[in-house]
Amino acid sequence: MDLAYVCEWERWPKSTHCPSVPLACAWSCRNLIAFTTDLRNDDQDLTRVIHILDTEHPWDVHSVSSEHSEAITCLEWDQSGSRLLSADADGQIKCWSMADHLANSWESHVGSLVEGDPIVALSWLHNGVKLALHVEKSGASSFGEKFSRVKFSPSLTLFGGKPMEGWIAVTVSGLVTVSLLKPSGQVLTSTESLCRLRGRVALADIAFTGGGNIVVATADGSSASPVQFYKVCVSVVSEKCRIDTEILPSLFMRCTTDLNRKDKFPAITHLKFLARDMSEQVLLCASSQTSSIVECWSLRKEGLPVNNVFQQISPVVGDKQPMILKWRILSATNDLDRVSAVALPKLPISLTNTDLKVASDTQFYPGLGLALAFHDGSVHIVHRLSLQSMAVFYNSAAPRSADEPAIKRPRASGPAVHFKAMQLSWTSLALVGIDNHGKLSMLRISPSMGHTLDVSLALRHLLFLLEYCMVTGYDWWDTLLHVQPAMVQSLVEKLHEEYTRQNAALQQVLSTRILAMKASLCKLSPCTVARVCDYHAKLFLVAVSSTLKSLLRPHFLNTPDKSPGDRLTEVCSKITDADIDKVMINLKTEEFVLDMNTLQALQQLLQWVGDFVLYLLASLPNQGSPLRPGHSFLRDGPSLGLLRELMVVIRIWGLLKPGCLPVYTATSDTQDSMSLLFRLLTKLWICCRDEGPTSEPDEALVDECCLLPSQLLIPSLDWLPVSDGLVSRLQPKQPLRLHFGKAPPLPAGAGALPLDGLVRAGQPKVDHLRRLHLGAFPTEECKTCTRCGCVTMLRSPNKTTAVKQWEQRWIKNCLCGGLWRRAPLSCP
Repeated sequence: MDLAYVCEWERWPKSTHCPSVPLACAWSCRNLIAFTTDLRNDDQDLTRVIHILDTEHPWDVHSVSSEHSEAITCLEWDQSGSRLLSADADGQIKCWSMADHLANSWESHVGSLVEGDPIVALSWLHNGVKLALHVEKSGASSFGEKFSRVKFSPSLTLFGGKPMEGWIAVTVSGLVTVSLLKPSGQVLTSTESLCRLRGRVALADIAFTGGGNIVVATADGSSASPVQFYKVCVSVVSEKCRIDTEILPSLFMRCTTDLNRKDKFPAITHLKFLARDMSEQVLLCASSQTSSIVECWSLRKEGLPVNNVFQQISPVVGDKQPMILKWRILSATNDLDRVSAVALPKLPISLTNTDLKVASDTQFYPGLGLALAFHDGSVHIVHRLSLQSMAVFYNSAAPRSADEPAIKRPRASGPAVHFKAMQLSWTSLALVGIDNHGKLSMLRISPSMGHTLDVSLALRHLLFLLEYCMVTGYDWWDTLLHVQPAMVQSLVEKLHEEYTRQNAALQQVLSTRILAMKASLCKLSPCTVARVCDYHAKLFLVAVSSTLKSLLRPHFLNTPDKSPGDRLTEVCSKITDADIDKVMINLKTEEFVLDMNTLQALQQLLQWVGDFVLYLLASLPNQGSPLRPGHSFLRDGPSLGLLRELMVVIRIWGLLKPGCLPVYTATSDTQDSMSLLFRLLTKLWICCRDEGPTSEPDEALVDECCLLPSQLLIPSLDWLPVSDGLVSRLQPKQPLRLHFGKAPPLPAGAGALPLDGLVRAGQPKVDHLRRLHLGAFPTEECKTCTRCGCVTMLRSPNKTTAVKQWEQRWIKNCLCGGLWRRAPLSCP
């Protein structure tokens, strides 16, 4: 493990931000982190604040005044990473969601209340989706073999089997409360006692079974008391939520049954199921003032021994043997320093055997480790079943600012800096910790877990996790932390190779996601940064092509099964004529008729297509330079075919509405620029299309492209948005020191990449998705992508249906899959 960065609060004359007690922290699958602090004013009144930040821009923290009257005890993200639950010590639960799909704008409209009863455990109901990772099959060709859908029932279903959304919580007095979100927006809440004899619940956790039931574990805080388990069933009867509970076998911690340790660890301080969907394994930690011990338990079915007398009367054979559920200890640690926080893995690795026998190449796999933080400031990664140490991090290696005074606070004035709350990322390759001073630390966890792996095995681990993120749709930022510049080329090639092995339907589903993934990888190496421009341009081209083709409608309703867009592709691939008008007459032009206002509203997108074609053709003579944006397009037959189809569509629409045509600055008034570009584009496409053998462009084509700058003004394209993210700057081992609310300066030259022909539109700001100029100082509110830095206006200036259809493609996410965040008016 090593430190990637730390982010801390600026120092004020009076301590206004202080860590909350208890401190809650949660990490979503979109790599958003939520944590709590208390804000103290001059009258010493406390405001409970929830902070939400993106791991790529930790300084851009969004602080929400939660309006919780008591300390926030729990934070929980939903499985989509777009909603957050918060619960407090007064029994209030709030559900937070993004306003306008912005990662730095949150609001709460629904919630529930168990008045005066503190919440000790909280979870969203399970939606029935569980994907298992088979590490032993990481070399398989099919994603279906590597990642299999596990049969898992939702906690509650609506009509037709659709999972019902909601949450479940456990209170300190032994109540379980369930709130269901009805499709109408109403909240249906019910509360029930876990058992008849209610007692104090100091610790609790919630897990789910494959049959749709819920398991709740509780402890009263004393290691001399049993850890109780309950099965909870939720149903809806007559429009009311019904909760049924059943007592399950309980256990006593092993350390309390050992006469030598009976009173050494008086308190149970941590109680966690190993996973939300693994109710058969639980982790327990008992502590004293100075030390702790950790135990891992497993629930198993065991045969009940039958007396010989009954065996003689009625012999027990096969399945008729009576079975009993019993907790068995899997492993336990020796005496440790006092544990301050526990973080469990979220990676659903499928183990062929739940015992300690794990394949040698997966023995140190990150998803098999859980994190323990200690009061001495250290963090240990231990195997989740054997509890053997796999990696260690010491907080003394934390970076120090250059302007920090020489006189340090004496250590004796308080306890050592240690993590009060920790969370592992969804691939277990990163760990976030909030210490007792409110500082956030981001740690890398090596895929090898501190053990030496050869480069090929390390690449295989990273490739496997990237594929997992591609299939699930989870953000892969934490995986990029471990990609060194020398790995980028191999990872991109292997990722593409694995992608092409999948069936055509799956390739189509994952087509845009793999482009975004390749772009983010290529940003990490100066040798591949030019390809980032190409991947972003291809994402945009595919989106434009899909949108424009979807506007086409068949002239008659009883037409054959092929859509106008499919027929367009078929005609353009068969007819290799370089004359655009001869290609056009083979199409049913009545299918291309659109409203005049719609065509005019699409002009900016059509202009981008025209400019892009012109730029590519003009750069053909310089094709030998890999640092030139657009280089990969010159050998990309499918992309050139897409551009050719769009040129035909634009030509037809230009007959209906000349104002929608791309505008070119030509040296001759009589020149037909569209025909010229289509002719050259067709010749280039024929050289590299899939049907024929790939060949080099002939000299006549290169000569004609050399003449283009003297015939048409070549546009300067704003290829790549400026991204101020951290991941490309975290490659060295030197950690960064950041401050909340204060953006770090970009390194010299970050805004102007060393690319041939790349003109950065630094003066006129550009809406990268609408292709509109915003001016040097935009007055419109903008939003920017958390990953690629793409900027677009927050509100749409158009009311046309076709433009709305285009904007719906990226209303929730950027085209690269990143989340949006509100940008200041002077957006970069």
